[in-house]
Amino acid sequence: MTILKSLALAALLMGTVAGHAFALSPAPAVATNRVVGIDGANNFRDIGGYKTTDGREVKWGIIYRSAAMNKITPKGFDQLRALGIKTNVDFRATQERQSTPMVWPADMKVAVYSQDYDMDTTPFMAFFKQKDVTAEQTKAMMATFYKDAPFKFAGQYKRMLRLIIDGQTPMIYNCSAGKDRTGVATALILTLLGVPRETVTEDYLLSNQYYKPEAPKAGEKEDPMMAAFRRLPPEVIQALMGVDRTYLDAAFEAIEAREGGWERYVREDLGLTAADEAKLKTLLLN
Repeated sequence: MTILKSLALAALLMGTVAGHAFALSPAPAVATNRVVGIDGANNFRDIGGYKTTDGREVKWGIIYRSAAMNKITPKGFDQLRALGIKTNVDFRATQERQSTPMVWPADMKVAVYSQDYDMDTTPFMAFFKQKDVTAEQTKAMMATFYKDAPFKFAGQYKRMLRLIIDGQTPMIYNCSAGKDRTGVATALILTLLGVPRETVTEDYLLSNQYYKPEAPKAGEKEDPMMAAFRRLPPEVIQALMGVDRTYLDAAFEAIEAREGGWERYVREDLGLTAADEAKLKTLLLN
């Protein structure tokens, strides 16, 4: 694999560049119990506690989101046992899951759902071929990815929602950094529940605060791919590896731009009936 393609994969899939704090859009203040302390986990959060437009509240302890969980320790698994996790939906592509596999202890009997697919890195590779790229160009490229995400990953989102409706919770879903595919998934759930858009966006932006890229260990030789990636301008790295409200806006704008808008997306792409939406609210709202 060429360095160019590896860089593209790093940007799109891995979400790991050491030594950078991602703050494209400020992360809002949140309750301290939103982040769940799971040893070895990263960006592991409970989506509960948010108020809906009709005054209800998303239940705590039912739905969790995370970055890749392949480094969870035995202590971390004990903490997950305490949460009663029943289902794990892994949004990662085939290569991601093969390179950093997540193996749940057999005694936990967690049902894992994933889908084999390859990520199209063509737009990212074209981006890296440019000279003197700017943060604004990078944001525009990321927004393009987000415009496609609701449709590209609709099948996985549809299955996730059906598992929730069928009572396969507590659930944890994840991608590699827990910010893009996972971020869109969370935005869809919260929107279906009636959480205001601004609140949905604030939850999305928390990845700028809680996603912690790993630094190479002392004396460990850095991967050439990541070394090359880190030579990019800091503001470009931030635009690639952080989150920004314009990214999530692009996803929702793409849904609304298609004939039938949100209603069509919910009915056709996510496969939800009005009764399904009502059940989702019954299960996830107080």
